[in-house]
Amino acid sequence: MFQATVVKWILLYLVISPTIFIICLSDLHSNNLLAAKRKRMSERVRKMFYHAYDNYMMYAFPHDELKPLTKTFTDSLSELGNLKLEHLPQQYNGSALTLIESLSSLVILGNYTEFEKAIIWLSENLSFDVDARVNLFECNIRVLGGLVSAHILATDSTNRLVQVIYKNQLLDLAEDLGRRFLPAFNTPTGLPYAWINLKHGVIADETTETSTSGCGSLILEMGALSRLTGDTRFETAALHALRKLWSMRSSLNLLGTTLDVATGDWIEYSSGIGAGVDSFYEYLMKAYVLFGRDEIWKMFQSAYIGVQKYFRHGPWYHEADMRTGTATYWQLTSLQAFWPGLQVLVGDIEAANSSHREFFKVWKKYGVLPERYLLDHQVLHPTEKYYPLRPELAESTFYLYQATKDPWYMEVGESIMNSLNAHTRVKGGFASIRDVTTMQLEDHQHSFFLAETCKYLYLLFDDSFLLNQNYIFTTEGHPLPVRSNWHEKLPKAYNLSNGSYIKTGKQRERSSAMSLQICPASMIHHEPNARRLESACHIPDTGADHRCFSDDDCGVDANTCRLRSCSLAGYCGLWSLI
Repeated sequence: MFQATVVKWILLYLVISPTIFIICLSDLHSNNLLAAKRKRMSERVRKMFYHAYDNYMMYAFPHDELKPLTKTFTDSLSELGNLKLEHLPQQYNGSALTLIESLSSLVILGNYTEFEKAIIWLSENLSFDVDARVNLFECNIRVLGGLVSAHILATDSTNRLVQVIYKNQLLDLAEDLGRRFLPAFNTPTGLPYAWINLKHGVIADETTETSTSGCGSLILEMGALSRLTGDTRFETAALHALRKLWSMRSSLNLLGTTLDVATGDWIEYSSGIGAGVDSFYEYLMKAYVLFGRDEIWKMFQSAYIGVQKYFRHGPWYHEADMRTGTATYWQLTSLQAFWPGLQVLVGDIEAANSSHREFFKVWKKYGVLPERYLLDHQVLHPTEKYYPLRPELAESTFYLYQATKDPWYMEVGESIMNSLNAHTRVKGGFASIRDVTTMQLEDHQHSFFLAETCKYLYLLFDDSFLLNQNYIFTTEGHPLPVRSNWHEKLPKAYNLSNGSYIKTGKQRERSSAMSLQICPASMIHHEPNARRLESACHIPDTGADHRCFSDDDCGVDANTCRLRSCSLAGYCGLWSLI
């Protein structure tokens, strides 16, 4: 009897062992195929970036942006008095906007030689002492953000930049620009004018109308500038404007879209998460991560709940009246596609995935994402049918892949890349689309195509830049490092009751994405002995004892980003994987 039992176990072992071996080989083969595909895809994005960059440098530099169809340029950032482009003064050489926007992308691609050349040119030629009227918001996120981010990358000892050539030239330029911003904040409310003349300040009869994004999305760049220079005026001005704006919210914790900076009155009460408001929400969350101010976290938490309560309709987000919460416009705007990426940082992965899939369905329907889509009729907006190479869907795809490591998001990225190459690539660069129904092109290659669209697609397939440093990305895609000396204490709301632990030496530490400032969280570390960190996707179980009555009581696992489920015994866990 005993011998028969032994023989059965031996036979069972001989049957199971090859199966396990085959499974292991299969997993290894799949991982190798995935790594090879990521390498191929990242190289394709690299070629896209340089096709756009090289054509800009050849036909448009040092002006702002490239017109790829005619291989000419446009100075889109500036309004120089009443002069038209063909009558520009001889001494005006442009602000090299696309070059500034490309600086961090060059570092992420590992092109330090081109990065050094750009620094030298900018330090010798760029001047903000020009009679140019610029949009404060756009100049802040594109130029100031680009310079501050590039300065930090230039002084990073892990980068292969020849330190001899760099003497804080980019920071000096950024500080000069920041000082020229300050007169815009001299209003009765402290809310800044939307437009500022770089040489003369606020001009006579300047409009007092601005947007929520325009005056509420300055804190990252200006706050970082203060931390780097020691001049607190920049952060103080941006923070005062943010506080004032928040004080103007309705009882529903909603804000409008446009307002008057002189009176503090709302002009447009209808609002959503798209144009005119989008980056306000984004900068609340990211400013908290970067600077750790509890008051900003409380602002964001209240604002986020308001959005989910009054704007959300299934996977979509409509617009509503800030005073009543009543729906006003049922429409998708392409800028809304940033929202799933923000939700990843919040930890609301399920909602992020749901909305992202709907955005991608619209992308597949038209080949790209139209500027405006009417949700109530499921048709395009009659006039806003264009696609200006926007990055928001690629951005959210990158964040969702970082949080879940689901290969499906790489397939989405590949589809986006294929569409861009098929519909927008021309001999002189990448052109915007005027009409998504006909794919008629428009002669404009926006600088954010290099600052964001190509960057997020590249990071989707090659995230090695993120391995040694925790970064957040500004609304223009410029990376800013999360530094402990910039950061205040975490609020009690983020002291996890059932979080994961990491081992450091002989000690165990409670770990979370917020306490470690993982933005986005890197779930896979290439070093063999690297500690495994909890992802930002973590959602705790409802009960601290992990007891449950249904799957609704279970959260998202901290390490795998998989949904936990309720067992027959009434406990949450990853039972579907067992």
